[in-house]
Amino acid sequence: MSKSHGTKSYWLMKSEPDAYSWDDLVAEGEGTWDGVRNHRAAKNLRTMQVGDEAFFYHSNIGKEIVGVVRISVSGIADPTDPEGKWAAVRVQPVKKLARPVTLKEIKADPALAEMELVKLSRLSVAVVTEEEWRYITALSSDGPAH
Repeated sequence: MSKSHGTKSYWLMKSEPDAYSWDDLVAEGEGTWDGVRNHRAAKNLRTMQVGDEAFFYHSNIGKEIVGVVRISVSGIADPTDPEGKWAAVRVQPVKKLARPVTLKEIKADPALAEMELVKLSRLSVAVVTEEEWRYITALSSDGPAH
């Protein structure tokens, strides 16, 4: 995945809210996204650039997109990995969504059928296309799409 200068990429980053929630990130002001031990998810972390944005997704409990974060530091080694093989980034909260967008809602929407969140449901750090980003952002502010 190549990136021309000045273009922003979009992502979805999953966290179990009982381990690290949106509110935890907001309280800290900036957090390290670490502990990822999947090669594709780690590749996504390595691809991220400062200024990229990601949906903050509560996995396990809730199963919904709850906020938007911005990558504040990219290309760092995962501090939880003693061998230094795994990647991490630092993120800052941008905004809480006006309304969470649930996994059930995403799966039920044909416009989002190709999302990595749907296709690769176990992936903890996923690519979001610009079209998907705009669509979900609109859903989150317009209320339920029913």
